[in-house]
Amino acid sequence: MSVLGVKSSLLGARLAATNKARVAAPVISARRSAVKAPAFSQARSVRAMAAAAPAIANRIDGLQAPHGGKLISLSTPESEWAAIKATATKTLDASHRNACDIELLANGGFSPLEGFMNQNDYDSVVADMRLANGALFGIPVVLDTNSEDLTVGDKVLVTYQGEDIAVVSIESKWVPNKPLECLKVYGTSSLEHPACQMVAMERGRFYMGGKVQGLKTPTRVFPCASPAEVRATLPKDSDVLAFQCRNPIHKAHYELFIRALDASNVGKNSVCLVHPTCGPTQVLKNEVNNPRLRWAYLPYSMHMAGPREAIQHMIIRKNFGCTHFIIGRDMAGSKSSISGDDFYGAYDAQDMANANCAELGMQTVPSLNIAYTEEQGYVTADIAEKEGLTKLNLSGTKFRKMLRAGEDIPEWFAFKSVVDVLREQAQAESGSESE
Repeated sequence: MSVLGVKSSLLGARLAATNKARVAAPVISARRSAVKAPAFSQARSVRAMAAAAPAIANRIDGLQAPHGGKLISLSTPESEWAAIKATATKTLDASHRNACDIELLANGGFSPLEGFMNQNDYDSVVADMRLANGALFGIPVVLDTNSEDLTVGDKVLVTYQGEDIAVVSIESKWVPNKPLECLKVYGTSSLEHPACQMVAMERGRFYMGGKVQGLKTPTRVFPCASPAEVRATLPKDSDVLAFQCRNPIHKAHYELFIRALDASNVGKNSVCLVHPTCGPTQVLKNEVNNPRLRWAYLPYSMHMAGPREAIQHMIIRKNFGCTHFIIGRDMAGSKSSISGDDFYGAYDAQDMANANCAELGMQTVPSLNIAYTEEQGYVTADIAEKEGLTKLNLSGTKFRKMLRAGEDIPEWFAFKSVVDVLREQAQAESGSESE
């Protein structure tokens, strides 16, 4: 299952699988252990949000200005594709992660980047979370390879699943210090972290940087709207919240982002962009039919980088026109594949977001801890605890088993339209596994 979303990811199963230990040569040191997160209350989270410095969006024509002031589109007209491809001297098959990065580079989601990072930008982002020009950027965006035949000056036709998706002009090529990259970006060089496994075991020996000319957008079941397309649906001079999720949207998620629209730092005429990295959204858009919501799918391959990933997501959503970012407990967090310990503190990502939101011209909104109760339906967890309400729970594992078995899913847990899509895929996957 591709993290690019060629097929709908069932509750992020592929991403969860990357947390499992793999048997491979330890290219990166596994000496640094995971760190347990301290116990924080939801009240602490809300106080932290309130204490964050107020940020004012820099608007252009009534919408949030892109990161760097301009939306950088690297896509090219189809009429020019043949001529562009004719300039390429070599070819490279893209990984799922490469393909995600190329799409976000081409459509402007990674603005102000004009291509894969060259070594000076890569080194600066690794060391200081900033491009060489000083602009904030959370995680390096690089093209990797094991090929020694690709050299500076080459124009490389990049293909993905049989489609030509870009031509990259190689401007730099180097052997990265992968342990240092992991330590700085992910806070650990341990192979127990899924992104460290990815850097060590999946990425090639060399990194390359250079300008990108986008060709055909990768084909997938759930098409991804570009920043320009999303911006065209947004109301001018209004707050736009972004809701990031790496699982299909269920009713607890819905309650969470609907309540966020009423946060004290959000305007009355605000809307929320529901922007998950997997799962069906269009069917849910039709089922809820809420004019205060916008729905899109993000072609992003998660790093589970905690604090750094929070910055990356804020920059991407800023480019999509968002002024506010909903951020919850342990956002993009990761556990050790051996001990199960958390690599980040419960509110490390929130703290990082709050420390940089003023510079980004965005505001953060706390993601409330929502619980379903027999007596009152969905309420915040602190109210459920205070009033002694009976909470109902359904684990992801149990949910997936019920889908595959064709059992009824509780209406309080999931939307029917989403269940129908996920059940069809789950049963199809079970059938293919048994063949």
